[in-house]
Amino acid sequence: MQFVDVLGTTLVIAALPTMLADLGAPASTATPVVTVYAVLFAALLVLAARLGDRYGHARVLSLGLAGFGAASLVAALAPSVGVLVAARGALGAAAALSVPTALRLLTAATEEGPARRRALAAWSATGAAAGASGLVLGGVLTDLAGWRLLFWVNLPLAAVLAVAVRRTAPPTPRERGGSLDLAGAAVLVAAVAAVVAGASLLEDGGHRTAGAGLLLAGLAAAAVLPAVERRARDPLLPRAAVAHPGLRRGVLASAANTATTSSAVTVATLHLQGSEGLGATATGLALLPFSLCVVAGAALAARVMRSASARVTAAAGLGVIAAGTAVLLGAGFGPAVVSAGVAVSGLGIGLSSVAATALGTDVAPELQGTAAGVLNTAAQLGTALGVAAVLLVVRLSEGTALPLAGAGLGWLAAALLAASAAVLLLRRRARVAVAAESAG
Repeated sequence: MQFVDVLGTTLVIAALPTMLADLGAPASTATPVVTVYAVLFAALLVLAARLGDRYGHARVLSLGLAGFGAASLVAALAPSVGVLVAARGALGAAAALSVPTALRLLTAATEEGPARRRALAAWSATGAAAGASGLVLGGVLTDLAGWRLLFWVNLPLAAVLAVAVRRTAPPTPRERGGSLDLAGAAVLVAAVAAVVAGASLLEDGGHRTAGAGLLLAGLAAAAVLPAVERRARDPLLPRAAVAHPGLRRGVLASAANTATTSSAVTVATLHLQGSEGLGATATGLALLPFSLCVVAGAALAARVMRSASARVTAAAGLGVIAAGTAVLLGAGFGPAVVSAGVAVSGLGIGLSSVAATALGTDVAPELQGTAAGVLNTAAQLGTALGVAAVLLVVRLSEGTALPLAGAGLGWLAAALLAASAAVLLLRRRARVAVAAESAG
């Protein structure tokens, strides 16, 4: 489920020209086709997690799968770009219902210790690999059988997953009493949707002003959220979750993971297709080492965390991401250097994403659903903001007299961000150790 839902964010990118030509749509409609999925996916994750707490995670996951199948059918049969955009939005909302509830069921089905570490490793590997794999699969499937196949394949997948959930989902505790925090939900959804949409528009020079306005509006809504939550009898974000140090560190690591790797791989894609003149399929193959090494890094993380804490493992993974992104500064020597750089970064995010999930979900059982929603929201926000910021650095510096400009400056910015997040995680650990020594 994690792979399918995260894959939907990037799957249509390579197929966009074919889609728009087939539907007779102008190039300006490319942005809503791509972004509407990510906007609704990110915006509804926390609310979906709370719905799972209230009505049952297996029930909400089944609803999400049904919605995913129905929306995929509409997208596959879409007669116009407007119908396609609406279907993509419904797919994003269905994915939001599915991801946090599936993660909560995963933690409920595995005992704390090695079994859970292996399960979280598999979960994190599939999610991290899906984003990059979408660029490859979207182009290959479109070339083989047309863009509508991208949505037809979801129908049997949704059916199989629905049967699996019905047969294997473990029972999870449900909240009793209280009321759903609708005001908090509305503010959070508005804030996340505006930030993701605004960040996506910032990447396009023609919509940069609108993007900046949406981004500021989203940040303003986020600033209001704490006051709304303090007044709620049963807040959307429980105070115990907000104050939990492990969840906070998991959020930091999750956001940094996607902000750095998504932006670096996006710039690498543009470099390979622009400066190196590669086609979509060749570019996807050059970036394939990233996805393969994510799986390897996630498998390694389960072993590393037997002897090192999740926080140290996350910091180490971010350090490896920084090193891999720094390798990309030598991209001028050829596509092989790009493949090597993204491979190292893939190992890093495999390590760090498993550790971030372990950090964030190491909470009381009644908070795990919320934690799953918050962690996935952080990852989506990291992708949106990281890609927007780094592409802005690339485009503003191109053609300037700076010693390092364009793609190189973008990769440097991503590497510094990864290194800074790693240092921040380690510094927090050091402060805890100093405080413990002082208390002793």
